[in-house]
Amino acid sequence: MKHLEGQKIAVIGLGTSGVAAARLALMKGGDVYVSDTSSDEATSARGAALTTAGASVELGGHDFDRLAGAGIVVASPGIPPNAPVLRKLRERGQSWISEPELAFRFFNGPLIAVTGTNGKTTTTLLLGHLLNRAGIRVAVGGNVGGGLAPTASDLALMDNPPDWYVLEMSSFQLGGVESFQPEIGVITNLSPDHMDYYGDFEAYIADKARLFKNASENSKWILPVGDQAVGRLASDAAGDHYFFGGNAVAGGDALVDGDAIALRVNGELKTLMPLADYPLLGLHNVDNALAASLAAYLAGARPGQISDGLKTVMPLPHRMEPIADKQGILWVNDSKATNVAATVKALESFDRPVVILLGGTDKGESFAPLAGALKKSMGCGIAYGEAGPRIQSEIGDAASIELLGNDFTAVVTRAAELAHPGDIILLSPACSSFDMFESYEDRGQSFTQLSKESE
Repeated sequence: MKHLEGQKIAVIGLGTSGVAAARLALMKGGDVYVSDTSSDEATSARGAALTTAGASVELGGHDFDRLAGAGIVVASPGIPPNAPVLRKLRERGQSWISEPELAFRFFNGPLIAVTGTNGKTTTTLLLGHLLNRAGIRVAVGGNVGGGLAPTASDLALMDNPPDWYVLEMSSFQLGGVESFQPEIGVITNLSPDHMDYYGDFEAYIADKARLFKNASENSKWILPVGDQAVGRLASDAAGDHYFFGGNAVAGGDALVDGDAIALRVNGELKTLMPLADYPLLGLHNVDNALAASLAAYLAGARPGQISDGLKTVMPLPHRMEPIADKQGILWVNDSKATNVAATVKALESFDRPVVILLGGTDKGESFAPLAGALKKSMGCGIAYGEAGPRIQSEIGDAASIELLGNDFTAVVTRAAELAHPGDIILLSPACSSFDMFESYEDRGQSFTQLSKESE
């Protein structure tokens, strides 16, 4: 599909993805109808811009006759599957697609798709960096967020097609794919997340499994060593399977060999760089480097070029980001850690005592795995926000946890009081941010500012 001339396209939701999908459909000649239940100032402004561009926009509800008459319906990823509008479409037997699925239909080159529970954004952007350093033209986007990369639809409108497209894909986006078919697919890891959205882990990974929907004998899959959930999903997927993580004994294709990051090339291990020289904090960032390096190699980058790229990578905002080193105390902003598995990985990355800030919007996960990791770190924690009481209740008997309220300044001030020279103050909340902040970025920025103000 290279045009939409004469086709009726409906887009549900006026968030970033919805606006991008509508813009793409308009540029490709579609007759576009966009609707959203909200009519606040920001939504109205986005709607006005699309109206000017030629779309028909409805705020405050949905016209189901217009939805039923559309040849293609695109649903924004923020709309939960049990939302009334999707439930009604489902009852009518009408399907919908995600914004990246629409965009994919206009791509003019091979695709690398990156998904997983944690590490997606870091792996996606690191892969883009490695390919750029190797002289390979790459277009990076998708579910990256935070203004770090454009949407898939923006990439579909590029004048000059790249050598490779690289897309980060969320479970919400994968749930709406049909023809989507990456040449290379990467799964970083899988653990419970978005349980408030899906209800159970099986429903969550069922959407992740749609990465393999159109697998062929030419597909290449990059998978983590030893991740049982990933293994269960990918075991029967057609194509070649490659593995990252573990060590030389485990026999992976990208791995840690002694004290170095290495790549298996034609059966031989090629050292990319010493672990001590890798610029990003955290053991999980080593896994991200392994996955990105392997994907870059399969996309045509040479080991020497990958090594050069790894040496020049910079930390991403709100992801194990060192923000201050004051009086021997290292402050680390890991605000993007919005699930328990991510926070456990962060705690396991340090060999120094940690004062950790835990809390935010309760997503329904068990916090019990945090107890062992916190105890092992010889640290203590402060629980705050909506999830604070349950965090203290679930892990307070096994680790030192103080419970504070919704005053984030008081939380950070108390962390500074508890920390000693040689310690780490870590914001890795294991929860989303919406009880107290507009976004995880807003939360991370607040933490960064308060760290600068602390004595």
